[in-house]
Amino acid sequence: MSNPYPLGLRLAGLRVVVVGGGAVATRRVPALLDAGADVLLVSPELTPALRAHVDAGRLRWEPRRFAPGDLDGAWLVQAAVDDPAAAAVVSDAAAERRIFCVRADDRAAATAWTPAVTRHGPVTVAVLGGGDPRRAMSVRDAVRALLSAGQHPGATPPAAQEGAGGAPRRSGAVEGGGPAAGRVALVGAGPGDPELITVKGWRLLTEADVVVADRLVPGLLLDELRPDVELVDASKIPYGPSRAQEEINRILVDRALAGAFVVRLKGGDPYVFGRGGEELLACAAAGVPVTVVPGVTSSIAAPAAAGVPVTHRAVAHDFTVVSGHLAPDSPASLVRWEALAGLRGTLVILMGLKNLAAITETLIAHGRPAGTPAAVVQEGTTGGQRSLRSTLGAVAADVLAAGLRPPAVVVVGDVVGTLDG
Repeated sequence: MSNPYPLGLRLAGLRVVVVGGGAVATRRVPALLDAGADVLLVSPELTPALRAHVDAGRLRWEPRRFAPGDLDGAWLVQAAVDDPAAAAVVSDAAAERRIFCVRADDRAAATAWTPAVTRHGPVTVAVLGGGDPRRAMSVRDAVRALLSAGQHPGATPPAAQEGAGGAPRRSGAVEGGGPAAGRVALVGAGPGDPELITVKGWRLLTEADVVVADRLVPGLLLDELRPDVELVDASKIPYGPSRAQEEINRILVDRALAGAFVVRLKGGDPYVFGRGGEELLACAAAGVPVTVVPGVTSSIAAPAAAGVPVTHRAVAHDFTVVSGHLAPDSPASLVRWEALAGLRGTLVILMGLKNLAAITETLIAHGRPAGTPAAVVQEGTTGGQRSLRSTLGAVAADVLAAGLRPPAVVVVGDVVGTLDG
């Protein structure tokens, strides 16, 4: 096979067709959106993570099987399906139109390859390993470690250490080839910007055999996983919240007991309304060792990204973070809203848009002035970030008028506006 010609595609505003709505598409679509591509997704079904992109208006979805006419006007196509016959139909249609085609099922039959990619600020490093994804990932990880540490090219970072044959050492094996005990890492992925994951969190992600990911984790992090990693979309697990959590716990334990290194990748911080404690207890009960990697929580990061400090000298000496997923009058709510109304510091509300009107009415009824400054930040630290400034008495109506939607962080307090002047 001849060597590929490396090329950086500028896809802003250009049509890219993705065929398939499963795990491969979930990993590939975020990078296309990040490049500004006009993405058309063709698939009878979608993962919840892809459906979230559709609902947010980031891409267009045709809920059906592929037709050759879908490629009309396209510049690139990705066949993200594991059915060779279906992928061949896509690549044949692309060849007829002289459109480059990436095939997830057969690299040899593709006219384009997706490289192993790492991003460091404005620098994007893409590595092709001569058709060997593991080799490409190993080199990519070494480059990323050098960039992150600011080391000179002659240094050898830990992430570049290799096992026999030049492949990265896997967690399921030890020296001598014997099996290793499995383990679990609860990793906070941060508020949305993929660069806000911690160095330790990213390192463990590159070592994982299985990744169980929430819907809100940065999609570009999933794009950097090795192709042989099992990706479990936790938001796709059926049943209600309690049954779904039980199933997530079971997956973590079962995969770890089978010898795998499992990373539970969670948006924000694992313990800030993330149910990480329940997952740790389930693993501990089964004798599975757990590493917890804290993450940057959106309760602080989203306001900061919108120019709102949660504390400020001579303005606020404290801040309180609460969940608004239950209405103030719900018997299941553990939040004492009447007590919060009497505080002078900053109030940060997560998961509160649905109940925002009831929350603001309750706070005002118990003494918080209606004129208290308020802000709402949607999708903080991401390219989709939107924010508005208002007052406690008007913010619920302003959110509806502006069409803001979850995920969003609400901030109430005099800190709103302190950095505007």
